[in-house]
Amino acid sequence: MKKFLKKLLIYGMGYFYLFAGINHFVTPDFYLALIPPFFSKPELINILSGIAEILLGLGVLYFPTRRRAAWGIFVMLICFIPSHVYFIQVGSCIEGGLCVPEWLGWIRLLLFHPILLYWAFWVSKIDSLEN
Repeated sequence: MKKFLKKLLIYGMGYFYLFAGINHFVTPDFYLALIPPFFSKPELINILSGIAEILLGLGVLYFPTRRRAAWGIFVMLICFIPSHVYFIQVGSCIEGGLCVPEWLGWIRLLLFHPILLYWAFWVSKIDSLEN
């Protein structure tokens, strides 16, 4: 069971970020609206974020790069915090994009984001799938 759970969390993370990264190119307007206006070149930020998510997701799937990729995801998630704060500042509703109750924006920042950070930290510590 422990081996199954490790595989599930590793491969789940890899594919989660791989598909999230691809989505930056499929629906860029969704992500562009979430980039705070004080950042210049939001299109470039979206492209670089998408590339990073794809590469880091793939890196998690490949054992020799798993630890570095998981730490890369951890750092990337820290970099995404201003976007979550901005989303709350605009009332958790982006016109033509993501619109949720404001309390859900807080849950996203204060609960879901730390879970993603811990997930990346946990995956970075896995030396083997054997035990």
